[in-house]
Amino acid sequence: MLCFALYSASRATTQAYRRLLEPWGLTYPQYLVLVELWDRGELSVRELGDDLGLDSGTLSPLLKRMEVAGFVTRTRQADDNRVVVVAPTARAEELRTEMLVVPTELIRCTGVTADGIADLVGRLHELTDRLATATSTDSPELQTAAPSNER
Repeated sequence: MLCFALYSASRATTQAYRRLLEPWGLTYPQYLVLVELWDRGELSVRELGDDLGLDSGTLSPLLKRMEVAGFVTRTRQADDNRVVVVAPTARAEELRTEMLVVPTELIRCTGVTADGIADLVGRLHELTDRLATATSTDSPELQTAAPSNER
């Protein structure tokens, strides 16, 4: 089944990242936050959540732990106190170069070529986009599978 294959691959990937990130004391979600901040610069909590697919209930405690550990700062925006902006610290920026080995090592562990990984990533993004479209509330593409009352 597709769902089990995707779930198993996701778990195996997360476990591989857990082992790779252990020397830096980072969790996989924390690493994702850093990668996004390294790539895009400071972001609001909402932008970060949208980019990573994490809700504020998950993201807020994660960011709080990262702030205590010295990886990010969180500041309220001056013109709108409701908006919290997250930025990488100097410590996090120092890790950027050091952690370049992480994606390289993960690719090596897969045994798949860089081109193969790029193809797989593209296909997974396409699958994600199609499923998101099919499951949106206004889409007629996905029919609910209601149990039949017929005997």
